[in-house]
Amino acid sequence: MPLHAVTPILRIFDEAKAREFYVDFLGFAIDWQHRFEPALPLYLQVSREGCVLHLSEHHGDACPGAALRIACDDIDGLHAELTARQYGYARPGIESTPWDTRELTVRDPFGNRLTFVGTTRT
Repeated sequence: MPLHAVTPILRIFDEAKAREFYVDFLGFAIDWQHRFEPALPLYLQVSREGCVLHLSEHHGDACPGAALRIACDDIDGLHAELTARQYGYARPGIESTPWDTRELTVRDPFGNRLTFVGTTRT
């Protein structure tokens, strides 16, 4: 029985900060969003190329502080793109690891850690 892609759910607490980080800084697009009523918590899907994330304000959906590893074909290009955006709360660098990867790590405003992993060395 084959398994398929995983869609992580990340806890968020503030819609504006989530949009600023995931859309404006990381370059994800909002695919859809849902609320049962206007004053109730937001649940939305964001994506960028093959990476799909669900973001939720619902208390029981996830705990803050999750860690994701996201494969990236062009870690240098991603670094240049993020650096050019001059986001006020993160200036990520690229770290070379002993296990032969190059990684760029950012933390969202809610304590979730996203590590973009590339293997191309320059």
